[in-house]
Amino acid sequence: MIILSEERPSDSPYVEIVMHGHTVLDGSTIRPAETCWHMVIRKLNGKTDFLVVGPWTSAGVISYTEGAELLWIKFKLGTFLPTKHLLDTETILPASKRSFRLDGSTWQFPDYENADTFVNRLARAGVLAYDPIVNALLQNHQDPQNHQEEIPSRTLRHHFKRSTGLSASHIRQIKRAQHAQTLLQQGASILDTVDEAGYFDQPHLTRSLKQFIGYTPAQIIRSRQPELAIRYNTTSPSLR
Repeated sequence: MIILSEERPSDSPYVEIVMHGHTVLDGSTIRPAETCWHMVIRKLNGKTDFLVVGPWTSAGVISYTEGAELLWIKFKLGTFLPTKHLLDTETILPASKRSFRLDGSTWQFPDYENADTFVNRLARAGVLAYDPIVNALLQNHQDPQNHQEEIPSRTLRHHFKRSTGLSASHIRQIKRAQHAQTLLQQGASILDTVDEAGYFDQPHLTRSLKQFIGYTPAQIIRSRQPELAIRYNTTSPSLR
């Protein structure tokens, strides 16, 4: 195992999950596409880094360094940093031993227990913002067709680009690939996955999974075997 980690749900309205862990080996793996972005605190060789990571439009490769202690804060769709471009980027913020700089202010590093409080403070200070339209549309909290009638399509595109950097269509493609991956991991056949996830045919499924997950359907099926599962560990958004 390259990385050992645990996660918990968050009480913050801006955060999806909080994770922490550590790396036990050097290595690399495929990082899947990701619709959400993360704040990552990495402690390695006596140095602490604060990173702002993602979202990612497609799958890629990430590297692991042995001995890193890590904290990940994964934000909900619609949460964003108004002053920063996040899509397909990994930014290391200026930091000292106990604090980092963000938007002209100094902040103490959070830990696994107080991450929710830390994020809520950022929101109260105006460092974080949240756009409820994005998640409402994607989660079907209201009828999408009615929503389209209420808000012009150009305005909707602006909401998505501002808060995620991604279009609604791109987010749905990533989520469909994630759903297909889950189906295959749960034992569904490739043809059943094509049908249930709404792909046109098997080549369409294969292209989508390669682009957004980084593996073919056959590779995902094989990863269910215990001796191969280590290859598909994508717990961390960034460990370089």
